Amino acid sequence: METPEGPPPQRLSTLPSRLTNQAAQTANRIVDQALAQAGIRRYHYALLAALEEYGPASQAALGRRTGIDRSDMVATVNELAERQFLERAPDPEDRRRNIVTITATGRKELAHLDRLIAAAQDAYLAPLPAADRRNLIDLLTRIIEHHDGKTR
Repeated sequence: METPEGPPPQRLSTLPSRLTNQAAQTANRIVDQALAQAGIRRYHYALLAALEEYGPASQAALGRRTGIDRSDMVATVNELAERQFLERAPDPEDRRRNIVTITATGRKELAHLDRLIAAAQDAYLAPLPAADRRNLIDLLTRIIEHHDGKTR
């Protein structure tokens, strides 16, 4: 990534870790712009996706599953509840805890968001043919799986 001062030093330009980080920044920007069309952030999408795929859960369990920090989870749940995309109710087994459930409106919104995310992925991966896209996903998955749990 060239700056007004010129390209970075060659040794930086070939570091896989740096390239991966730069690619992630670009991907995040494209996804954020796509979700903004619906007034949604990545946390919102992650929470709706987790609820749709895994069913009702406590806020703490959702935070662990999605990587959303506890301090951000309450605000995220509040924002989605205001838009009627999810409901929360006291857990019958532990009244101190809320159980969060996606609503029919939330499922409909998630389907819309899935289309926005798919378009964002296509925009991000535009320079790559289908075979390279599959290969990139495979390589990144292998790196993540190899290191999963080693740094946590």
